Amino acid sequence: MIATTGGAGRAATRPGAVVVVGSINVDLTVAASPLPRPGETLTGSSFASGLGGKGANQAVAAARAGATTSMVGAVGRDTFGTLALDALRADGVDVDWVEEVDGPTGVAHIRVDARTGENSIVIVPEANGALTPARVEESLRELAPSSPVVLLQLETPLEVALATARACSELGLKLVLDPAPAAPLPDEIWEGVWLACPNETEAELLTGTRVTDVRSAERAARWFSERGVRQVVVTRGGRGTVVVGPGGTSDIPAFGVTPVDTTAAGDTFAGALGAAVAAGLAWPVALRRAAAAGALATTKPGATSSIPTAAEVDAYLKGR
Repeated sequence: MIATTGGAGRAATRPGAVVVVGSINVDLTVAASPLPRPGETLTGSSFASGLGGKGANQAVAAARAGATTSMVGAVGRDTFGTLALDALRADGVDVDWVEEVDGPTGVAHIRVDARTGENSIVIVPEANGALTPARVEESLRELAPSSPVVLLQLETPLEVALATARACSELGLKLVLDPAPAAPLPDEIWEGVWLACPNETEAELLTGTRVTDVRSAERAARWFSERGVRQVVVTRGGRGTVVVGPGGTSDIPAFGVTPVDTTAAGDTFAGALGAAVAAGLAWPVALRRAAAAGALATTKPGATSSIPTAAEVDAYLKGR
């Protein structure tokens, strides 16, 4: 168990360190049921704004899971940029490597079905597009001695992802890639990836294998393995997780929860998993904690506001 504080709910002792390379957005979330069809106007039930972006979500998830966490990214010199940086700092995330650039901060417009919790998202990258390979390489070389695990997504330029993979390979860092939003990637990127954690839709888009059950998830996972990825975790929402690696294939059942909003569930899983790996937890324990964190994130609305602390994960698992 990772000890936590009673006040902020974050880990008091942080045995592992994580670097997150990725996007920082401000989320603008509306809820309604049903969601409007094209050309239709409806009255929603709620609105919220707050920190988002797959990179920032994963950074907050790793920090709340107990890892010393550094964020590498870019925000604009605007009100949203200030909001994002303040929110990251509030969770103890080191933002020394977040660059402030001219122009607006990235935003995401999220529509949530208030009945099912399912969402649709439109992202406008803005400042995220200003993150450069040189900035990433410099930060990873500086942080490498103390941070064995790097988390990466695909909401920043492709050249940033490639630079991150190369640097991780050269520096011996464990790169965890959440390939979202899914897009065709050059094979060279996989050589630097230690763990890939696509959901079933992303796995299908990247591999061409439709994921409908455990066997098809394993076939999709083998596609990543053949390209040099050591561990592959295919998340399947309420149907559990399929894990393929040197130890074989495992089918991990999902935790039974009633979803309110699925925003950031995958990011929470990735961030919690990265923190657990950095802490040196046994692989089955790391996967169980990540799955629990991801499940708990669906039980609250919002992105970072839904991410559980280590104490909340501990309490949930204790009751299972």
